[in-house]
Amino acid sequence: MEKIAIFPGSFDPFTIGHESIVRRSIDLFDKIIVAVGVNSGKAPLMSIESRVAMINEVFRNVPEVSCDYFEGLTVDFCKKVNASYMLRGIRTAADFEYERAIAQINKKMLPDVESVFLLTNPEHTPVNSTIIRDIIRNRGDAAQFLPEGIDINRYL
Repeated sequence: MEKIAIFPGSFDPFTIGHESIVRRSIDLFDKIIVAVGVNSGKAPLMSIESRVAMINEVFRNVPEVSCDYFEGLTVDFCKKVNASYMLRGIRTAADFEYERAIAQINKKMLPDVESVFLLTNPEHTPVNSTIIRDIIRNRGDAAQFLPEGIDINRYL
C-alpha cells in the first residue's frame, strides 16, 4: 500500500520551516500532499491559488511532493486522496498541546489515519506564518524566512 501523507495548513505564507518539515519527510512517505486549507477564521494575505502556486514552485523538482487545496474537514480531504498519515510540525510545547488535541479528535473521526509529528529545526523555531505575514504586510524584507528563490511579490 502506498504511504500517502498530507501536510495540512493555511501556509499564508509557506515558510522555510514548512519547507524543512516536508523535505525531511520525503524518505518517510511515498507521496506528500501539501494541503492548503481554507481557514475562515483568518484574514489571508495570499489567495489560495497563489499559495498553491508558490508551494508547487518550491517543490517543482520533487516528484514525491504535490500541492492541493481543500475546504472543510482535514479528515475528509484525507479520505478523498487516500492518505493514511497527517504530517505536522512542532515548534514549541504549546504547538504540541494544540496539535495533540487535534490529532486525537482526528483519530476518533478517522481511525485509520495516523498523525506524525516532526520537531522543527532549532533555527526555525521562531518562524511562523503570522509573524512573517505581518512583516510582508508592513513592507519588510521577509526573504530570509521564505524558501530560497521565492519572490513573495509574485504571489501577492
